[in-house]
Amino acid sequence: MKKRFKPYLIRIVFLVAGAIGGFLYWRFIGCSTGSCPIQSIWYFSTIFGAILGYLLGGMLEDFLKKIKTS
Repeated sequence: MKKRFKPYLIRIVFLVAGAIGGFLYWRFIGCSTGSCPIQSIWYFSTIFGAILGYLLGGMLEDFLKKIKTS
């Protein structure tokens, strides 16, 4: 089972970190008026942060692969 998740470890870590960051952004900064669609509801902000974290993790993973093969 470890071999199955090992290639995606960086993406999973960044996904979780992004979700936590999105939730913390909503909690401490957020949008108090409710006019901001992403920032006004906690799960939208958390999902948005998770997606950004996953994408950044993928970019970092590709960058590390390029360095490793060079």
